[in-house]
Amino acid sequence: MGVVLALMILWPMLQLAEFRPWLLFDPAHIAVLGDFLVQFFPPNLEPEFLGFVLTATIETLAMATAGIALAMLIAIPLGLVISYSLSISRIGPRSDHRLAKGIRYIARALMLILRGIPEIVWALLLVRVFGLGPIAGVLAIAITYGGMLAKVYSEILESGNALPARALLLSGSGRITAFLYGLLPGAAQELASYTVYRWECAVRASVVMGFVGAGGLGQLMDQSMKMLNGSEVSTILIVFLGLVLLADYISLFIRKQLG
Repeated sequence: MGVVLALMILWPMLQLAEFRPWLLFDPAHIAVLGDFLVQFFPPNLEPEFLGFVLTATIETLAMATAGIALAMLIAIPLGLVISYSLSISRIGPRSDHRLAKGIRYIARALMLILRGIPEIVWALLLVRVFGLGPIAGVLAIAITYGGMLAKVYSEILESGNALPARALLLSGSGRITAFLYGLLPGAAQELASYTVYRWECAVRASVVMGFVGAGGLGQLMDQSMKMLNGSEVSTILIVFLGLVLLADYISLFIRKQLG
């Protein structure tokens, strides 16, 4: 019954999305795809172009790292405000404190706005403001990932053991002290692991945002594709795959160290 219901829901969705995988085996489409792939070989290994690729790669890594750093500056205070584990008004005698509830609602609304708009949309808007370059990408990652990190940070803090934090709050400690000594020791590993994962995602997002003028490998690839230079695109794709593998390795290494 469940399978039938799933198919009834999925089939109209596939029709609306114009999902037609059999078109991949159409002889005309196969010929076009073959001609397109032939242009990618051999990759462009000229020293001058490799220098451009190296510069764009460093720019992409810098964009992702700076964006995540700024996102954490947004997420940490938002996550602390949203987390019910640090709510004095919830566990203390002032359970109906309207000011605390109002601030929490505002913080949740801000978090929803930040993470509800994709980073590519923020990049499009910010490129109009700041012009072409990595600053638009950095701010786009910071805004969207700030909301994402805030949501997950608050959920991690709420899912952990809140008894030490509540004991500190009831004894008169402030929220920051309760967080540092009550919640953070038990949640530090999970918080760090998710932050590293988001940095890994930011590396991929930095490349995508380059297509709207935010700099990095994406912008270089966009220029090569517009010039129909398949060998340059092939080189950039190889470097990008290596960059993703490097990000995966660094992420795995850090998680092992945290474990």
